[in-house]
This record gives sequence, structure tokens and C-alpha cells, in this order.
Amino acid sequence: MLNKVLIANRGEIAVRIIRACKEMNIKTVAIYSDIDKDAMHTRLADEAICIGPADPRKSYLDFKNIIEAASITGADSIHPGFGFLSENSRFAKICEESNIKFIGPSYKVIDLMGNKSNAKELMKKAGVPVIPGSDGSIKNIDEVIEIADKIGYPVILKAAAGGGGKGIRIVYDKEKLEENYNIVKQEAKLSFNDDEIYIEKFVQNPRHVEVQIMCDEHGNVIHLGERDCSVQRKNQKVIEETPSTAIDEKLRNKMGEAAIKAAKAAGYTSIGTIEFLVDKDKNFYFMEMNTRIQVEHAITEMRTGIDIVKNQIRIAAGEELKIKQKDVEFRGHSIECRINAENPSKKFMPCPGTITGLNLPGGNGIRIDSAIYEGYTIPSTYDSMIAKIITHGENRNEAISKMKRALEEIVIEGVDTNIDFLFKIIKNPNFIRGNFDTSFIEKEILKKEE
Repeated sequence: MLNKVLIANRGEIAVRIIRACKEMNIKTVAIYSDIDKDAMHTRLADEAICIGPADPRKSYLDFKNIIEAASITGADSIHPGFGFLSENSRFAKICEESNIKFIGPSYKVIDLMGNKSNAKELMKKAGVPVIPGSDGSIKNIDEVIEIADKIGYPVILKAAAGGGGKGIRIVYDKEKLEENYNIVKQEAKLSFNDDEIYIEKFVQNPRHVEVQIMCDEHGNVIHLGERDCSVQRKNQKVIEETPSTAIDEKLRNKMGEAAIKAAKAAGYTSIGTIEFLVDKDKNFYFMEMNTRIQVEHAITEMRTGIDIVKNQIRIAAGEELKIKQKDVEFRGHSIECRINAENPSKKFMPCPGTITGLNLPGGNGIRIDSAIYEGYTIPSTYDSMIAKIITHGENRNEAISKMKRALEEIVIEGVDTNIDFLFKIIKNPNFIRGNFDTSFIEKEILKKEE
């Protein structure tokens, strides 16, 4: 087992990892920027070390400072959480070269699956359904035009190294193709320092359904069911749930088998997620693989009773999975709402500031993952997500009822939040009926408010 884990992250995911380590009797090291000196993760860890100023490029994204912090504190491993360096193959390689265990897949696999066009080609060869489009990255606008004419409009242009909703443009006709091609190339270069892009047929109004996988270093691969992440705004997830109302048991099994096939084709170890799009005819297509823990992992934990973070750490330590596919039990329904410090009425403008009053909901079937406390100052430098509410019920209606109660109970004073916006979604008749897709927020919530 690992002896001391440095968490190369902040906020609620750092807190989540520290708690798992404490329960496993593993020492922890928190890193922090000077603006995060009083953050909760620095208080909960066994040790805390400052690695630079607020600017993430000089702290949470600084390879050298993080490796030095691990060396100074004697950490034998690094957990990257999500975001920041979690899918950075160069950082994973530096950890390996520094004899520090990176709690995640190998840098080679991160590289392989991080390039979306290469990953798509691998999946195609493995027999996993993929969306029609280019074979790998596209070289020039002439090739884009040729492929678009072949697969038909609308098409979607994507950064090969993309993620987080960046470097994506939907094109509905030939006249706008070259303009959007140039925009995506530029965004890809600025955001990922890689201007490779690819083109796919745009699946209109799909469901976004992902499958959680766990793979050890001994060839064992299992899945923990699916999560529906269709309720999103500008490609950013807002509410997630499991199981999905969009698929039946037969399709669920097919998607689980495809996810396992995808992980084996990639030679994957650690925990990860295979993301699919499901169209109106119940066809599913591989979209991408996330080679890290995800924000929404908690709903899978609530439904299966399996601690994903602890298993990720055990896999990194070389242990064999104790769970076989037949051992995975799915119970009830779970939903997650992401609480952000933002103002939906002002185009979701981030709202940093000091929390002057706080009441977090509780009770049976409610879990809060957060790093906020009364008196805590939310910085303007980082992502605006400040908490996650996760509910679990015997069925979907009970999980929704618990979420309604939780959103009514929660009080966060001193900053604007999206709590009322989330409540509008949860009580929307189409959401309650499970009648939604990735365009739901735009069509059902935002347009009705105009």
C-alpha cells in the first residue's frame, strides 16, 4: 500500500481524496496556492505546503513545484484529482521518472486516449461503435469540405486534444464551414497548445451517457453502470443521474460490454469513464474516454456502495480488484446537482466572495461533497463549483423528492449561487418524466425565461 499521498488539486475533490486516504490509514499532503492558505483541504491533510501564487500556471499547474513538494514531504505518490494536471501525460511521465506513483493510468495511455481522433480510431478497430467522421485528424479545409459533403450536415468540429467543452463548433451548412474550421484551430492552439482537429457527424439532441470502469494491473476490467449527463449547459454538466432513463436493460448491458472492450483495447489501468452519445433511435456511439476520476463519481458510489477513490488508490498500489462484475449490485437511483458560485440571471457570471452564512442539508440518502465553510472566501481564480448535492432513493421519484428538499434546505449567504436555477430544472415536468436531452436547458429553462 502507498504510504503518503500528495493531492495535486484543491477544493472538494482534494477533500474527497484526503477523506479516503484517512480511512485507509494513508498520510496525506495538501498543496495550496497562497490564496488557498485557509482552504479546507489544507486543514484536513496531515501536511500542507504552499507551491506558489494564485495563478494556477505558477501553482497547481507547475510540474516542478509539485514534484519538489512531493520530494520535500516524502510523498511516494500523487493523486491529481480532476482538472488541472489529471490528464496531462507529461506530468504523469515526470512522476514516473521521479519514482513517484501517479494515481491514474500510465502516461502512454493518457496520451493515446487524450487525442480524441486517435482514440476514435482505436475504438473503431476494437469494434466499439463510433460516430461517422474523419479517420484521425484533418489536414486542411479541402479535406473538411470533402468529409462534410460525404457524411452530411450538420457536422461538428472538435479539437483533438480538447476537453471541458472547449474547441468545439457545430456547423449546419457549407457556407459556415471554413470560418468555423479556422476558429476551432485557433481555440485548440490557445487552449491545448495543439491545433489538430477532427470532424464528425453531429448527432442532434442526443443523450450523453457515460460508463464508469475500473481496471487493475492484472487484467481485470469491470464496469459500475452508467450515468446520464445530458442536463448540461454549453457542454458543461449541471445535473447527473444513474441509472439513465434513456436506455433499457438490453442496451445497458451492450454499453457496459462496449466500455469494457474499449478499456481493454486501450490497455487501461485505474478508474476511468467511457463517454457515449445515444441518439433518438437508441444507437450509441463512443465519444471519448476520461482518464481520471470524474466530478459525478459520487452518484455511482451511492448506487453501488463501492468507493471508487479507494479502489483507484488500491489499483495504483498494484492490488488486484476484489470485486468481480457479478459482485456489482445496483440499488435504487441517485442524482447529483452541482452548486456553483455564479449568477444565472447575469449570464452565469462567476460570483466570488466571502460566505457569511451556511446551512448544508442532511438526512437519509443525502450526501454533500464540498470544501466550503462559513467565513470561507471563494477566490475568483478557479472554477466556480463550490459543492455537490447527491441524493439516493429507492427509485427516481424518491431521489428527485430528496433533491427538492435538499435544495430548499441549503443556505449559502454572501455570494450568488445557481441553487434556484437547479430547483427550476428539478421541478420541470419534462425532467420529472425523464424527457430530456443535451438541449434541455437551452430549450426548457433558458428560452422560457427570455
